[in-house]
Amino acid sequence: MSFTDTVLLGAVAGFTIFLGLPVARWPNPRRDWQAFLNALATGILVFLFWDILGKAREPIDDALGTARDGAPGDLVQLLVIFGAAFALGLIGLVYVDRVFIRRHKVIGGELKPLQLALMIAAGIGVHNFAEGLAIGQASRSGALELATMLIVGFGLHNMTEGFGVAAPLTLGSARPSWGFLGLAGLIGGGPTFLGTVLGFSAQSTPIFVFCLALAAGSILYVVAELLHVGRRFQSPELVSWGVAVGFGFGFGTDLLLTWAGA
Repeated sequence: MSFTDTVLLGAVAGFTIFLGLPVARWPNPRRDWQAFLNALATGILVFLFWDILGKAREPIDDALGTARDGAPGDLVQLLVIFGAAFALGLIGLVYVDRVFIRRHKVIGGELKPLQLALMIAAGIGVHNFAEGLAIGQASRSGALELATMLIVGFGLHNMTEGFGVAAPLTLGSARPSWGFLGLAGLIGGGPTFLGTVLGFSAQSTPIFVFCLALAAGSILYVVAELLHVGRRFQSPELVSWGVAVGFGFGFGTDLLLTWAGA
């Protein structure tokens, strides 16, 4: 697959996130639907957190095998990168919240829906950058069938991520503008395109691990915020169902991707 074809299809995979964003324009959803959609986003992000850690573990496990043979350099490097990037994603958002957002929070200490949606989009964007790296690296190495299936699978997966970004936006009294949804889509889906370009141009395991760990840390912070928002609905049964369905959506699209790739 040529560089142009790879980049074009990588862009298509990334921008399927826009297919899930129109949910945010749902006019005046009922309170129970707001609770369910917020929990749905939480479930999708919980799956992404679990999935990201699994993918980041793979090169670390390979380096662990090499370390057993007396060459621990790569293992130490990847562990340091993973720990630093995870801390940057998690603790960094705490400081961003404190310095730039806290003074604008709504009553009760919760993030405004627009702020929460942008933070979700940013966390997903870092994750999608790593996915783009995988697409570009597979195409460059000549694994054309794998690259094609990654593009299709990540495209389906990114559509569910669009729901994750859009769900908190239904909590506000006013619907977000199409311009704001476009910005959120660019933040969440655009990095897939950028990652595809970089992945095709150069292969780097440390960069791959860094992106995954950074995404994991940031997503963990956002999950905590979503759970905090979910408590105000005082409907634990509905929230539990929403988290379960969201996790199932994410897991199901990932299974399709794995099955097709196999």
